[in-house]
Amino acid sequence: MSGLWFEVLVCFLAGMGAGLGTGFAGMSAATVISPMLLTFLGLPAYDAIGIALASDVLASAASARTYARQGYLDLKNGLVMTAGVLGMTMAGSWLSSFVPNGTLGGFSVVMALVLGLKFLLTPARAAGAAGLPPAHRFLKGAVGGCVIGLICGFFGAGGGMMMLLVLTVFLGYELKTAVGTSVFVMTFSALTGALSHFTLGSPPRMDLLVLCVLFTLLWAQVAARIATRASPKVLNRVVGVILTALGLLLVGIRFL
Repeated sequence: MSGLWFEVLVCFLAGMGAGLGTGFAGMSAATVISPMLLTFLGLPAYDAIGIALASDVLASAASARTYARQGYLDLKNGLVMTAGVLGMTMAGSWLSSFVPNGTLGGFSVVMALVLGLKFLLTPARAAGAAGLPPAHRFLKGAVGGCVIGLICGFFGAGGGMMMLLVLTVFLGYELKTAVGTSVFVMTFSALTGALSHFTLGSPPRMDLLVLCVLFTLLWAQVAARIATRASPKVLNRVVGVILTALGLLLVGIRFL
């Protein structure tokens, strides 16, 4: 296979995995795209993260629109978290520019396996924390948003899974509303992170950027439409299997 078609294939598979993860469970596209570009195309970790974050933007926006149409988006209680995420994403992106390329890339590869196992072993479920006093919800949302923003900028993850954890476990959202809210916030956090990466680093390869954005957007729309009609248990299992298999493959190629 020629170099051009191999790059297209890698971007297609990366976009498919990222789009399915985003649409099904509000997962950052960077979880899949970053390690794929690092492992198979040899892109520098910082550049791969920037492309992954850019791919997150439209995919998350499209997924949020689909969830909103089905009534699974709560903007009112997510605004505090949004402020924390946006405020800390640029700081995380700036910090990641000082981390060695190999270290940053290793984190991105292992992240796919860890998140896949989490889906399989401990599926996300809504907790009974919705009755928290407003002050407690405000504090937890603000702190959670700051942590998520740092993760988004530093590791190239849009923060979707961390946001899902905060919304379900600490703020008591049911799963689908948590996913819809997290992908909406992730649209802006990923945009901020991508702009920070491209501003602080070198311009990305536009061919790879366009391919990853288009493929991720396509599969995210497909997945979000299915997810709003499927049971949370099925969604967790499907995404967990896909990510675990991908993670094992990438870890094996990179470290063995």
